[in-house]
Amino acid sequence: MARRLAHLNPKKTLFLLCDVQEKFRPAMPLFDKMVENAKRLTTAGKILDVPLLVTEQNPDKLGKTVADLDISHAKANVSKTRFSMMIPDIECQMQQLFDDGKPTDVVLYGIESHVCVEQTAIDLLERNINVFLVADCVASRLNQDRDLAIERLRAAGCVITTSESVIYDLLRDKEHPKFNDLRKLLVAKSADMLLTRGASDATTAKL
Repeated sequence: MARRLAHLNPKKTLFLLCDVQEKFRPAMPLFDKMVENAKRLTTAGKILDVPLLVTEQNPDKLGKTVADLDISHAKANVSKTRFSMMIPDIECQMQQLFDDGKPTDVVLYGIESHVCVEQTAIDLLERNINVFLVADCVASRLNQDRDLAIERLRAAGCVITTSESVIYDLLRDKEHPKFNDLRKLLVAKSADMLLTRGASDATTAKL
């Protein structure tokens, strides 16, 4: 279900940060690198005034969002037990943030790729919202679960992107008034998340 690739619309874009909580850190070998990239993306979103919504999965047991991430500008930080972020409180916030009740584009990142992130993406696609899945800002306990989730979501119609690509797409021009504010973030290199190509890409490469 391929969708036409289009630019992010800064005025109609929402960042969704899914369940990046402290208790997950020991279980995920790439957690710290994912957080490093997510910090860069979240900071850029704050500078560019892109609204942010955050969820925490069962925070009484799994802890709060990691202190590494500054989410003080988030429009809401909602606890949940459902795996998808698309719960009534989040949908209500979305309706309040956008004139026609929903964003055109959602930049989605967090954990786990094959559970909460994937189910959120599916729910967003069902609402005809474009999903930009930030591949260097998602993680799972096993990299194969992450990679297969990315492959499934690409096939479902998500745009698979990276944190740096998202930032540049929101800027679009060196003369953007916030470009200099973002210069240090743009100069920094993203942490390597050991992303692999999908099986179909690998097959094509051998031909």
